Amino acid sequence: MKILVINCGSSSLKFQLIDSDTEEVLGKGLCERIGIDGSVINFTPAGRDKIVREVPMPDHNKAIELVIEALTDPDNGVVRELSEIGAVGHRIVHGGEAFTKSVVIDDKVLAAIEEVSDLAPLHNPANLIGVRACQKAMPGVPMVAVFDTAFHQTMPEEAYLYGLPYGYYEKFKVRRYGFHGTSHAFVSRRAAEIIGRPYEELKLIVCHLGNGASVSAVKNGKCIDTSMGLTPLEGLIMGTRSGDIDPAVVEYIGQKDGKDLAGVMNVLNKKSGVFGLSGDLSSDFRDLEAGYNKQDPGATRAIMTFAYHVVKYIGAYTAAMDGVDGICFTAGVGENSPLVRRLVAGRLSFLGITLDEEANDVHGKERTISTPDSRVRVMVIPTNEELAIARDTAALVG
Repeated sequence: MKILVINCGSSSLKFQLIDSDTEEVLGKGLCERIGIDGSVINFTPAGRDKIVREVPMPDHNKAIELVIEALTDPDNGVVRELSEIGAVGHRIVHGGEAFTKSVVIDDKVLAAIEEVSDLAPLHNPANLIGVRACQKAMPGVPMVAVFDTAFHQTMPEEAYLYGLPYGYYEKFKVRRYGFHGTSHAFVSRRAAEIIGRPYEELKLIVCHLGNGASVSAVKNGKCIDTSMGLTPLEGLIMGTRSGDIDPAVVEYIGQKDGKDLAGVMNVLNKKSGVFGLSGDLSSDFRDLEAGYNKQDPGATRAIMTFAYHVVKYIGAYTAAMDGVDGICFTAGVGENSPLVRRLVAGRLSFLGITLDEEANDVHGKERTISTPDSRVRVMVIPTNEELAIARDTAALVG
C-alpha cells in the first residue's frame, strides 16, 4: 500500500509517499510560506533531483492540491493516478488523555482533537487544517491520526502529575504529556533490535536532541517518564526554549524588564535556550560547535550547559528505572554531533560507560558508539517519524 504522510504546520506542510510493503520512500517534499507571499513547494522523487516551484499558496487546501499534482505529475510524479494512494497518515501534536494510540480519523476523533487544541494552540489547529484539506481533496481515502503524545500516555500518575492543587488536573487536565513520542517509540524499538533482546525486558533512555529536545525513560516497552510537559517548553534547554526554570522567574523578569505575561512567554519560547545562553549567537548547533572549537565563550557556555542538562536527565531516568541497558541519541543534534555525545557520555562513567571515540565520529548513521566492554550500550539511531507514521497507518487500514 502507498501511504501519504502529512506533517502540517501553521505555514508549512511536509509530506512523504511511502510504500508500506517495502518501506521505500517514493517521493518527499515541503510546502513553505503557506498563506505568505513567496510560497514555495519542493519535491524530490526517489532517485531524482529536487524540483522547486514558487507558486501562490493562500491556504492549506491549495498546498494539498499542489502536493497531489507533484505526486501524480506525468513527467516527475511517482504515481500514475491518485487512486494508488491507499491511506493518509497525519502527525497530530497533542492528543491529551483522549488518545493512547493512533486511530482512524472520523468526526468524533476530529472533535476530540479540537477539544484539546488549547493545549497546543500553535500546532493542533494547523494539523486539523491538513486533515480537512486531505479529506476534501481525497474523499473516501482512509485518514489516520498519529499523536506525538500517545507514546507517553503509559506514564504512571507519579510521573505525570505536577505539585499543584489536584483540582487543576481534574478540571483543566494540567499534567505532563510529553512530545516527540513517535520518535521515542521508533528509536526505542530499534534499540531493542540492535541489542538483541525483547523490547519488553529492557530499560532504555532515548535522547531526542534537536532544536526541540526531549528525553524519555522506556521500561519494559513502556514510557514511564519524559522531559517535556504540558507543553514542549518544559525539560531540556533547547534551541530557543528555556526548558526547566523556577516558575517565579516569570514574575521576576516581568517586573524587572517591564514585560507582561505574553512578553515573558515569548522570551522563554523564542529567545532563550542555547540561543539566549550564547548571547544571541545562534540557535543552530552547527554554528555553536564552530564557536566552541574557536573557544568562543558564548558558544562554549551554551553547549556545556545543554550537555550538562542532558546528563542530569539521564541520571534521573536511570534512577527512575533502577538501571539502564541502553542509551540512544537521535534527531538533528543527537545524530550529527560527536561533540555533544562526547560531552554527555564523558559524565556517565559511573554507569560503566566507555565511549569509543572512533565510533563516535559518525553523522546521521546508525552505530554503537560505546566500547564492547561498556556495561551500558550507547547508540546513535537516526529517527524516522514519517516511517513510524506510515507503519501505524498501514496497521490500522491495511
